[in-house]
Amino acid sequence: MSVRAMWALAWACALFATAGLSGCSRQSTGVVFHAAGNPARLSDWGVLEVHGGKLSLAADVQPYALNTPLFSDYAHKLRTLWLPPGKHADYRADVPFDLPVGTIITKTFYYPRKPGGGANDVAFTDQPVEGASTGRLILQDVRLVETRVLVKRESGWVALPYIWNADQTDAVLTRAGDEFELVGARQFTYLVPDANQCASCHATDARRATLSPIGLAARHLNRMHDYAAGSENQLAHLTRLGWLSGSPAPSAAPRAANWRDASQPLADRARAYLDINCGHCHHANGPADTSALRLDFTAQPGPAMGLCKPPVAAGQGTGDHRFGIVPGHPEDSILVYRMASTDPGAMMPELGRAAVHAEGVVLVSAWVKSLAGDCG
Repeated sequence: MSVRAMWALAWACALFATAGLSGCSRQSTGVVFHAAGNPARLSDWGVLEVHGGKLSLAADVQPYALNTPLFSDYAHKLRTLWLPPGKHADYRADVPFDLPVGTIITKTFYYPRKPGGGANDVAFTDQPVEGASTGRLILQDVRLVETRVLVKRESGWVALPYIWNADQTDAVLTRAGDEFELVGARQFTYLVPDANQCASCHATDARRATLSPIGLAARHLNRMHDYAAGSENQLAHLTRLGWLSGSPAPSAAPRAANWRDASQPLADRARAYLDINCGHCHHANGPADTSALRLDFTAQPGPAMGLCKPPVAAGQGTGDHRFGIVPGHPEDSILVYRMASTDPGAMMPELGRAAVHAEGVVLVSAWVKSLAGDCG
């Protein structure tokens, strides 16, 4: 296409947008790493493409999924990874991989639409959406909400939140955050975090106060994934692409449990759930280190993990309960109480959700009930 033709197409699309029509989609120019600045539109990064009523991934962008994902008000998530040509990540066993400058990670939050419903009528379901594993979504079937971009620059990681427009043709940088009324099993307000809140969750080391990815660690990625070309273990897939260096065979790498898989041990499922939902703050160097509560996968059962541990910095979040975890008694445990709360002064996690994850509460309650011992 000539330069003149490209300008003509852009001008025509602008006219359509001004008139409230959505007949145009931006043509892909490939992934663009912005070493500085804050691009105004998600399409400026070139990672995701909207064309023909579908959302898809640009060439060389890889989808990925986690064994146990973070709960975010029942939203589904399309996760993507892009590395600069010729670059690779270095494998690390227990912490997120060491990713090169130029890496772009995106996480798109969306809901399945209710058949025959309005734009904000969504379904709360864990059932996968067709095409999601390969990064292809039929837009009439989903309600796109936001896409969070995490990009590694020379100065470190930067988090940028983008909110999708009503036509689902592009998303706009909204550093101040926003909120949407969605109607699912009940009407609720979906909160889009502001840029500082994004940073607060990804600043997993309170001492250095630098941002870091959370999910791109071996234990979360060590699982099979249905790619467009077929099913393959994600660690093996990234290694085969030349994107991951130093990874052992998947059988020798750590693997978090799938919290939904009832065939796996209850303790493993509950610990995996607490690790991904709570462990990025509640670990030795995390932002919640003043609580002296450890919920990441390295925590050992005992007072540090909350067993018979009196609260240190919970404030009103105790619900008048005495201990973090009371073995055999989830109804008396601060941990379960805070998971089941929507009170801003008590709920945990305190960011990233407005609804209670009922299934997560059931899982952790069952684990607490299975624990032996008492608090005297």
